[in-house]
Amino acid sequence: MTSSSLAVACGDSAFLERAHQLAHELSLPCLECIDPRRVSDVPVLLWLDEAGLALQMTGRKVPGPVRAEFVSGKAGYRREHGGGAGQLVAKAVGLKRASEPLHVLDATAGLGQDAYVLAGLGCELTLLERSPVIHALLADGLTRGAGDEHAAPLVARMRLEAGNSIDWIQTRPGPLADVIYLDPMFPHRDKSALVKKEMALFRPIVGDDDDAPDLLAAALDKARYRVVVKRPRKAPTIDGPPPTTQLEGKSSRYDIYALKALP
Repeated sequence: MTSSSLAVACGDSAFLERAHQLAHELSLPCLECIDPRRVSDVPVLLWLDEAGLALQMTGRKVPGPVRAEFVSGKAGYRREHGGGAGQLVAKAVGLKRASEPLHVLDATAGLGQDAYVLAGLGCELTLLERSPVIHALLADGLTRGAGDEHAAPLVARMRLEAGNSIDWIQTRPGPLADVIYLDPMFPHRDKSALVKKEMALFRPIVGDDDDAPDLLAAALDKARYRVVVKRPRKAPTIDGPPPTTQLEGKSSRYDIYALKALP
């Protein structure tokens, strides 16, 4: 996304200093304190208010903000009610087969939703997100989560790193993690409002991950036990070796590349 289609702004002068700092770090214009509903020349804002950092469409009658959220919402509900163990991502990573906690490298972390599920099930997470904008959203969410007594123990298991995932993986001696988890951007066809809202904001910023085959190859070279790739249910596999097995859900599929048996 170009600087003309994304800008930083805030809802109150209390956040103005942080807005200017963020705009400088990301080389984006800063519109200072404004009402997103009255902005017409910039389609999306990186928006700061009392709830944290978010992506917010501008104009009237647009969806609400999208942010990395670990305290409330779906993530908070799942944490409070013990959800996650039955989710396909937990089965795909191999938690039921492992006799000890796993270290998972999430190389396409996004807003950290899958990583938070795995952290809640005892995994240690290293998170990589190459988009500086999405990285900033995730860092803000983790900071807010660390300040909440209920979310903090889970967030403490999530370590966020910066940089291009392929370079980060290739330049470090392996194995880097027990499991490397990938969820590269792909044209989603899920009709839910949440997915439509997130994709409408994410795709212009992140684009499609055309280098997914290179990322898969790097992951296969540096994972200890397996690589797990999340795909839309009917999407083709990533170019490369065929997966060992697959787990299918209603809208997503997990391609599992087993390297050796889990401990």
